[in-house]
Amino acid sequence: MQSNAGRRGPLAGLRVVELAHVMAGPVGGLLLADMGADVVKVEKLPGGDDTRRTTPPSIEGESASFMILNRNKRGIAVDLKSPEGKDVVRRMITRADIVLENYRPGTMEKMGLSFPELQKANPGLVYCKITGFGLTGPYANRAGYDLISQGMSGLMGLTGEGPGRPPVKVGVPVGDVTAGILAATGILAAYIERLRTGEGQYVDTSLLEASLVHTYWPVALAFATGESAGPMGSAHPVAAPYQAFPTADGWLNIGAMSQATWVGTAEVLGLPWMVTDERFATNGARMKHREQMVQLVSDVLRTQSTEHWIGAFERAGVPAGPVKNMKQVLDDPQTRARDMVIRVEHPVAGEIEALGLPIKFSHGNGVTRRGAPLYGQHTGEVLRELGYADAEIERLAAAGAVHLHLHQEQHKETCE
Repeated sequence: MQSNAGRRGPLAGLRVVELAHVMAGPVGGLLLADMGADVVKVEKLPGGDDTRRTTPPSIEGESASFMILNRNKRGIAVDLKSPEGKDVVRRMITRADIVLENYRPGTMEKMGLSFPELQKANPGLVYCKITGFGLTGPYANRAGYDLISQGMSGLMGLTGEGPGRPPVKVGVPVGDVTAGILAATGILAAYIERLRTGEGQYVDTSLLEASLVHTYWPVALAFATGESAGPMGSAHPVAAPYQAFPTADGWLNIGAMSQATWVGTAEVLGLPWMVTDERFATNGARMKHREQMVQLVSDVLRTQSTEHWIGAFERAGVPAGPVKNMKQVLDDPQTRARDMVIRVEHPVAGEIEALGLPIKFSHGNGVTRRGAPLYGQHTGEVLRELGYADAEIERLAAAGAVHLHLHQEQHKETCE
């Protein structure tokens, strides 16, 4: 476990209520929590966040999917359909700086927890909502998932081996993850404005926009030419060579975006004549004769190992790197040097590995206080902070308005 002595994070003191489930909202909450905010995750009764049941994989019976997204958060379990449960959440939000949620449009309004109602009691509240398609437009009420957003944003039309092949989604839920990042960015921008004006506001982003934001290059092409780019494997629509090539033992990405790096590439490969050959002399010519260029480059690269070529290209100042599997990435010394693999203590799973904070600060980096919460682990703790007496907490639990984890009083945090 990493030591956190004297490390509070730049968002220390910020109070966040996360009414989010599965991925997009929890990613936003995770980023805020890792930067020091006190994020309280509100889970539904019964069952909690659906990722608790997304198994396998699991560690000691605990969902790995849930644990990877919810560390550093405190967790409470509340029946959001009961009047008493709604009162608990309303009291939490009254004292919070930020609310982050990703329920379907209209859900919070039906519970009497709309932004206008909440803002009456908490004028400085920053409220962020993530939906499938945004809160305006003809698709506003549609349910959305990452797969759907990838298709409708054009990403799946750009991803794959080439024309005529089946559409392929990006290998990770890029819409979900990016929506969480956009949510955290929008929240902090709104909070900065609140510091100036004292006023909160509503922040709205979506999976569709989070997927679409990755299409800058093909959008530039469409605006400039009126044409739609299609799948090109690992190749780039406006630069060559910029793609993966086969080697003797794997695959190598070469990023020769400039003329200087193209000259270096040709020299490393022992093909200096390609620099002056009219078919390959300029980027436009290489794009036009891409298949010939790829064949010539591949024939040479197949003669040596990936590691051999990485060293050669590095010495020549040409950006190049291997295509790695996930285990290789996690074991990579650069990944470790950047603290992108950390260890977190979980009350059931024990000490587990997780991805670290991808943003580095000169003060308070990677604040790791606790593993993901057990279901209802901090319900009693949070309710006491809100002014509920123990007898009242027990009554709410007996009535089914909240859930108290059996061992919640025994799990004292050791990393705060």
